[in-house]
Amino acid sequence: MKFGLVLQTDPPARRVIELARVADGFGFDSVWTFDSPVLWQEPFVIYTRILDATERVRVGPMVTNPRSRDWSVTASLFATLNDMFGNRTICGIGRGDSAVRVIGGRPTSLELVADAIGAIRGLAEGREVELHGQPVRLPWVREGALPVWMAAYGPKALAVAGQVADGLILQLADPFVIEWAVRQVRAAAEQAGRDPASVTICAAAPAYVGGDITHQRDQVRWFGGMVGNHVADLVSRYGHESGAVPRELTDYIEQRKGYDYRHHGRVGNPDTEFVPDQIVDRFCLLGTIEDHCRKLAELEQLGVEHFALYLMHDAQDETLDCYGKDIIPRLAPR
Repeated sequence: MKFGLVLQTDPPARRVIELARVADGFGFDSVWTFDSPVLWQEPFVIYTRILDATERVRVGPMVTNPRSRDWSVTASLFATLNDMFGNRTICGIGRGDSAVRVIGGRPTSLELVADAIGAIRGLAEGREVELHGQPVRLPWVREGALPVWMAAYGPKALAVAGQVADGLILQLADPFVIEWAVRQVRAAAEQAGRDPASVTICAAAPAYVGGDITHQRDQVRWFGGMVGNHVADLVSRYGHESGAVPRELTDYIEQRKGYDYRHHGRVGNPDTEFVPDQIVDRFCLLGTIEDHCRKLAELEQLGVEHFALYLMHDAQDETLDCYGKDIIPRLAPR
């Protein structure tokens, strides 16, 4: 299993860069950030400094969307970083949540996401694509490479990921839901004539190492609310009783009343009180080092090849240290 680190680009940026530098030294494979330009600082500016301060990690957004930037701009950003630092970027993309909702927008269609994946990857790798009815190519790209991983939860989104994406990002660490989602993606890949094993499976969730479970739960309860935004979309599309989406994923949002994006991804988010302890335990990685290793081994058996840990809580340095010194050496020996 490979490991990634997910950060928010809160000021000061030097803190984000330092955490990325430490992760690189510990053997993490990737460093990701949120991409919501109103709520946090512009990530692509900070990626330049991260790449300059590190030697091996890949860097990218978890996740960007097709609306915040023109696709040619997004592709050029990645291609420029790759030209400067040697193909060390990775693109996570989805329909859009905080970045578009906080400015009054709505998530895009899955068809648009699929088109964006092909266009951004193609341009960043130096190929000609069609944009707005016009053939476009970045003529200065030489030997560019950009893997594009798609964030998805519902059946249709999982199918698109299997059909066109290089990887799937599942923003939770619940074994039941992951097993269900991996089956969906692999079936879609096979139906599209692709090798199902070519789609990398990435689980992304908060990880907190320690002994006080009650405190840990309170520190990462915000994650259940963040996931709940996407689950609410699924319920509005498929309904609670359709069977299209497991009730293990949808039942917990029945008491959800609303969501204020000013608290998005923040410890103590008041809009996440509806999230029960059992959801926090299922969606996140909590407890001792042994607890983390045990759950990660279970996820790996289900097909997870890459675990990206969210580090938004009050034990960032301690948890990062435990992963670098104890957990990664056990599960991803160098």
